[in-house]
Amino acid sequence: MEERKKHWGDRKDGWWLRELPGMTQFTPHLYPNRADNEAYINLDIDLRPLDAYLAKKNQGLTEDKYTYFHVISAAIAKAFVLRPKMNRFIAYNRVYLRKEISVAFVVKKKFEDKSEEGLALLKYHPDSTVDSFHADLMKTIHQTRRTDVKDPSSDTMDKLLHLPRPLLRLVMHILFFLDRHGKVPQSIIATDPNYSSIFISNLGSIGLECGYHHLNNWGTNSCFVVIGKKHMAVTYDADGVPDPHMVIPLGITLDERIADGYYYSGTVALVKELLQHPEQLEAPASTPVEYAIRR
Repeated sequence: MEERKKHWGDRKDGWWLRELPGMTQFTPHLYPNRADNEAYINLDIDLRPLDAYLAKKNQGLTEDKYTYFHVISAAIAKAFVLRPKMNRFIAYNRVYLRKEISVAFVVKKKFEDKSEEGLALLKYHPDSTVDSFHADLMKTIHQTRRTDVKDPSSDTMDKLLHLPRPLLRLVMHILFFLDRHGKVPQSIIATDPNYSSIFISNLGSIGLECGYHHLNNWGTNSCFVVIGKKHMAVTYDADGVPDPHMVIPLGITLDERIADGYYYSGTVALVKELLQHPEQLEAPASTPVEYAIRR
């Protein structure tokens, strides 16, 4: 991410954007809660290019194979590099540009009802590629699934739950005050997905359909992505000829205050382009990509 000189009003995780149009700056005062300002977008991704790409990438691999989740996550993260407004967040009625791009998700330690969940968050850099991201992702997943290790955020929550409820309520009031001012201790937010650029839930991996997921007023996350299970869909060409094929659905919930609809449309078009031609993800994330908004 770009480097900027620190000014008064900046946070440790973001730069205060002072020169935005009046409407953009005023809207957070008019609509202060993130969860009240959600825009939902759903789209289907044609799996034919992805299936061909994954077959090539996984040739000869016996473990840590590339999956839909890995490639889709890398494509969305690259879109955030090339479309920097997507990496904004609003805190205490101000619009900030996040200093880093991060991808977060919940890791099920075992696919069992009684198994615990772990929280994982990793950085995505302008020079990241799908291969470097895959390596970091697998390292994070393996570490999170270790049953003898708890992520920092889960460990802190477990400790706070030992407090009497009146004292816990006081602590939560203090934490929300610190959250508004960007002063929450790093030990709490180290792996908290609610402080990430992109929070991704891979429901397809557990056989669930895609759907809407809300944003949270805690933290700074402005983009929640749900990946559903693949299914058959039919599209039609200009002559009305049907084209049945497998797709994977994405449900994207955004804070509508950080950008306008046209900007979101361009971001969706870019993600589609990257997933139709996933080999472009092998170049550094900052490498430009040509794409067009279809009207």
